[in-house]
Amino acid sequence: MDLIEREAVLQDLAGHLQAAVNGPGRLALVRGEAGVGKTAVVHRLAQLADPHIRVLIGACDPLATPRPLGPLLDLAPRLGPAVRTALTDTSRSDEVFDCLLADLSTYPSLLVVEDVHWADEATMDLLCYLARRLPSVPALVLATYRDDEVGRTHDLNALLGTLAGYSWVCRHDLAPLSRRAVARLATGHAVDAEQLYRVSAGNPFIVTEILAAPAEAIPATVRETVAGRLAGLSAAARMVVDVLAVLGLRVPLALLTDIVPNSEEALDEAVACGIVRTDGQVTEFRHELTRLAVLEAVPAPHRLRVHRQVLEAMRSRPVAADDLALLADHAEGAGDPTAVLEYAPAAALHAAALGAHREAAAQYARALQYADRLPPGQQASLLEGHSQACLLSSRLDEGVASLRTAVRLRRGLGDRLRMGEDMRWLSCSLWPTGRTVEARQTGLDAVRVLEELAPSRELARAYLNLCQLACYEHEGTAVTAAHAQNAIALGERFGDAGVLVQARFHAAAARMLSEGSGWEECEQAVSGAMDQDLPVDAGFMALNMCWLAALQRDTARTTAAVSRAEAYCLDRDLLTYLLCTRAWGSWGLLNRGLWREAADASQKVRSHPSAPPVVQALATTVMGLVRARQGRSQVWPLLEQAASLVDSNCLLDTGLGREARVEAAWLAGGHELVQAEAERCLATLANRTHPWLSGPLACWIRRAGGEPPQVPAAGPYALELAGDWAGAAALWDSLGCPYDAALARLSGDAPALRQALAAFEALGARPAVARTRTLMRARGVRPVRRGPRAATRANPYGLTNREMDVLKLLNEGLSDAEISARLYISPKTAGHHVGAVLSKLGVHTRHEAARKIHHPER
Repeated sequence: MDLIEREAVLQDLAGHLQAAVNGPGRLALVRGEAGVGKTAVVHRLAQLADPHIRVLIGACDPLATPRPLGPLLDLAPRLGPAVRTALTDTSRSDEVFDCLLADLSTYPSLLVVEDVHWADEATMDLLCYLARRLPSVPALVLATYRDDEVGRTHDLNALLGTLAGYSWVCRHDLAPLSRRAVARLATGHAVDAEQLYRVSAGNPFIVTEILAAPAEAIPATVRETVAGRLAGLSAAARMVVDVLAVLGLRVPLALLTDIVPNSEEALDEAVACGIVRTDGQVTEFRHELTRLAVLEAVPAPHRLRVHRQVLEAMRSRPVAADDLALLADHAEGAGDPTAVLEYAPAAALHAAALGAHREAAAQYARALQYADRLPPGQQASLLEGHSQACLLSSRLDEGVASLRTAVRLRRGLGDRLRMGEDMRWLSCSLWPTGRTVEARQTGLDAVRVLEELAPSRELARAYLNLCQLACYEHEGTAVTAAHAQNAIALGERFGDAGVLVQARFHAAAARMLSEGSGWEECEQAVSGAMDQDLPVDAGFMALNMCWLAALQRDTARTTAAVSRAEAYCLDRDLLTYLLCTRAWGSWGLLNRGLWREAADASQKVRSHPSAPPVVQALATTVMGLVRARQGRSQVWPLLEQAASLVDSNCLLDTGLGREARVEAAWLAGGHELVQAEAERCLATLANRTHPWLSGPLACWIRRAGGEPPQVPAAGPYALELAGDWAGAAALWDSLGCPYDAALARLSGDAPALRQALAAFEALGARPAVARTRTLMRARGVRPVRRGPRAATRANPYGLTNREMDVLKLLNEGLSDAEISARLYISPKTAGHHVGAVLSKLGVHTRHEAARKIHHPER
């Protein structure tokens, strides 16, 4: 596993080591919870150490009767003869200490003693002895320990207290990984990064084990680790841990005392074990996965008894809103359906009000297990709440199923108002699943049902839904505006601020797509929704700003819009909108020429288990287009997969996907396929007004040597079709799209072709480079032979940017296969780059090459 977020600690330790071997010596303490990566840091430091430094690594063992000087006995073969002789009689510890000190005085050394929380008394005495005398020897002594297992009475405290008085002792804490780091490690794995962070609390060991066995609810290694730590607890402490596992996340000590009286001493033992922690008010497990592993082992009758005790205790006192989720959990655990139906819907409403939509969906799902006990109207209400929470938390299939049932129940009850509203929600939920035909028909049916009734807020929202669909499917400004006006009229009548702001937004968005004006109005709508505290409306429109900016290839606007929408949706648990935002963010990176970053971003979206089909189609198209532009394999399977995820007329996704297919055909040299694909795609746009989709298709026909039809074309495409390649290229440059600018220059003169060739080479666009060279030969244009690029000339060893990337990965200890995966190149190419790096640096090993990063003068 990559040592993410450990760079600062490693840099500090490397500095301590260099200073220590040059004198005076030092002692470093590295502490952190179990599994946080202390051993990984130690071994990486050893890899980074200069060859003239002797590396000695020993560890203490969790034995019932520890071996005296166990770590030193393990190191004996690498120590001097005097130390080895002295170790034959460990009862003479003073002689051993003196001999080891003399040995460390002879060689610059890194002496590591791991897991000193398990150290025997003699080893602790040795560390105390060495620490006081280190300034006289060229050595860094590094000791690691688990701070979560060092309670108030632990023997290690005495040693730590002694070391506190020495100025040459430094301390380093290894913190759990951040959300961002966990998300990075989860890239390429079919797991929810946020859920992974929640259950692991950022513990690298737990993160790694989950990623290695994603199908297992609790990885066997985690289960065995937890069992091992519990094995040493007394019966009383084990009972406390079991009860805490049943009680949930953060348990008030008063509640624990209600269930297990006089539990203070047993709780202290559990805290010292490192399983749980307490701040004096509440107690919690260090990691949710640890709690689940403990809970799994608690006998079912005991779990049932505790749940019933807790439910009774909590119901006997006033119930706060924050207690509803716990009450619902314990009600289900106690096997009390009546209590579940009392508390789970209330907990869901409370969660939704706080913006915790995933929690709301889970609570509704809990209540729906017992919904058959309720009359049809109440069942329908639960299903409606569940579906809305599912739409926002990217559980779309569940939400669609609930809405279909709710529509049936409302129809049976003759409640046409609620039935129409449910049909409108069903339309909204179907669209991101890629079923756009059904979404549109369901939306029309909702309006038809509601128009038969008196004007209502529900009808206003149904008109708004048609307005949104018309905008996304590019039905033109007139159609979109007509639906918007209907929605606005009823929105004003019934005071629905969300309807008003969204209708105005989508009317302006349709104008922007067709005519190029309306961005400022859209921005005002987003700001207005945020100011009015309309989080769902604001998040939805913020996402759509990413779509609008990326579609128009405006990279600066895309970057700003994605940054805003991602932060907003993260804060408000709008998972569906967040995933869509990230998919459009990958398109923005693609347009900027940051292809590796675009591939990484799209892969994160594709691997998310909750990514809707629309989002999957977008991200998969980005991945296919990156591979096509880089000249790699598996392009068409990706593009075919993207097309299969949504309806064929879903223009939001397949429109861009169609353009990607045409470009892939051009890059492969298939001019006939380019024209056939482009003409087929243009036929589907015949009754739509979308210059940002039809324009590029016409340009591809022209680039393939065909005669493009007269179609609406946006700014740079219109210029290129009119023969103004220079104006088109300049406009692409101003939008921040280097690849598109180079494509436009292919229609230009000799200098323009050379400029295009240089741009394609800089981007790593191998097929485009080949196409450009062919075109230059056909026109009699010779490429200019250039020396090394500026970045290469500036590098002291003449390394290219790609070779510097390889050198950085060598520093991380990666193999050729791992380097190829990280850089999206073949293992063979990675091997060529590694060989070039070693040759230019004048070294023979990967380890020597990696040291050049830290010691370029060597």
